[in-house]
Amino acid sequence: MSYQVTARKWRPMLFDDVIGQSHVSETLRNALAQNRLAHAFIFSGTRGCGKTTTARILARAVNCLNPQNFEPCNECEVCKEIIDGRSLDVIEIDGASNNGVEQIRNLRESVRYLPTRGKRKVYIIDEVHMLSMSAFNALLKTLEEPPPHVLFIFATTELHKVPATILSRCQRYDFRRIGLEEIVGRLKFIAIEEKITIDDDALLIIAKKGDGSMRDAQSIFDQVVSFCGTTIASKQVGDALNIVDQELYFRVSDVLRAKDTKAALDLVKEVINSGFDIKEFVSGLTEHFRNMLIAQTTNMTNLIEESELHRKRYAADAASFSLQDILRILKVTTDTENSIRFSPQPRFKLEVMVVQLTKMEQSVKIDDLLMQIDDLKKKLQSDLKPSFIPKPQEAYTEKPQTVQKVPEIAREHTAPAAPKLSVQEATSRYTFVVPAKKTAEEQRTETEPVQRTSTVSLSDVQQKWNTIVDEMRKKKISVGTILGETTPVDIVNGTLQIACTDDFHCGTLFRNKEILAETINSMLNSRLRIEPIIQAAGLKSGNGAHQQPDPKVSTIVPASKPAQNDDHPLVKKLYNDFGAERV
Repeated sequence: MSYQVTARKWRPMLFDDVIGQSHVSETLRNALAQNRLAHAFIFSGTRGCGKTTTARILARAVNCLNPQNFEPCNECEVCKEIIDGRSLDVIEIDGASNNGVEQIRNLRESVRYLPTRGKRKVYIIDEVHMLSMSAFNALLKTLEEPPPHVLFIFATTELHKVPATILSRCQRYDFRRIGLEEIVGRLKFIAIEEKITIDDDALLIIAKKGDGSMRDAQSIFDQVVSFCGTTIASKQVGDALNIVDQELYFRVSDVLRAKDTKAALDLVKEVINSGFDIKEFVSGLTEHFRNMLIAQTTNMTNLIEESELHRKRYAADAASFSLQDILRILKVTTDTENSIRFSPQPRFKLEVMVVQLTKMEQSVKIDDLLMQIDDLKKKLQSDLKPSFIPKPQEAYTEKPQTVQKVPEIAREHTAPAAPKLSVQEATSRYTFVVPAKKTAEEQRTETEPVQRTSTVSLSDVQQKWNTIVDEMRKKKISVGTILGETTPVDIVNGTLQIACTDDFHCGTLFRNKEILAETINSMLNSRLRIEPIIQAAGLKSGNGAHQQPDPKVSTIVPASKPAQNDDHPLVKKLYNDFGAERV
């Protein structure tokens, strides 16, 4: 017999042989046992997960002459015809090349004929999502009410492309991706049967390369056997498939930990010279730090899909990186992987990435920073705390007549157990600082409140008001425009009162009074404060004298005064300090 690839030679022949799809196999076997088999099925899942294989097993199971435990015997004439592909009762149709209405019409004509030797006539349509919409519509009536001897089995990798009208007429079975350990176990069984010696690390590399597909893993297994012969090591598998060795990723993490930029760029050169795919290398680096993240956050390695030796190394190396640093590295590698896909210079992207990672500063927790700030604040407060304890002196340096009674505050800070001293003893042991007597002018200055005044008069402000408005428009046009509609009315205790026509103008000037004061003081060389006010009924002259109310003249009311009487302290605070407005 001519050579057959592993995927065909070791194709499952029974429901129990289908790896990773026990939920489907058990359901179909029970349906056969209870005679509750539907007339149409749709199998969906990723490539190489067993959809077509299960469809063929089901076709043999319903037509087998000698079923055993509702499994095909694979020995009778009907089973052999189906296995060899020469049965007239099992028709396999490729949906990609038979996707027109004409082919579906021919199918509708053929379903009327009874099976030749088996019990059921089975139609297996692979990649059914490739049928045109007209073909789907032509199939609807036949699919909903087929003859009792007909069984439809559809297989697809893109279920979302199948119309809902088709899905509603079929029993749907979702095939899952095959697990890593299940692929390794199946490959190990095949290797034993084929008398091939291969270590577990090599099988793990092949299974990971298969990416959940048993067919892909078996094809890679054939390629490795052709390259290495009957004795296979993990290093040979990497050479045969041009896969980046795991040790290279550990070298990258060592370089990042040491922040050695030159060594990192040398590693990039080694990757390029070895002919590795740059996108695949960055993807592997992302998985490498993902494994570190798992090892650090869970303190376990059972979620890491690597050999036992590498799992132990991940558990040891993960502690050298903080969780924040690992997350930042994963963010950089993921962004680089996405950008390399469309970059005309992938090497440049890779070099920028490694330089960025080696120059990246260590992450600092916010809690630690806040704790340091609190410590500095406490230390600063303790340093600024005054001390009233007098310092002892060996000799008295002042004249006796300058000694006065110890102040009350000094006696309060004296130790309670200290004995009372006479004037002579005190002068011999302590030095007292006698404050100089203040003049009458200094005493008057201390008692009088200090008021901030300005030498600028109201007429000076009015003369330059247009210039101030123009300057304010240059800095902030909205404030300058509103300022042009107001009028300076008085200067009281260094505060310039600006009369506004409504609450909106007052609120705007109040919120921008800092920049307004800065502009006015720079133009007038003054130190004025700003107080926007509202004009209402009444009158107040520029010199502060009150006059009788006149309906033609308006009185100046402070802008911070609420429109209604509300004496609550919080409301007053909002009006006066934050320029709140009643709405």
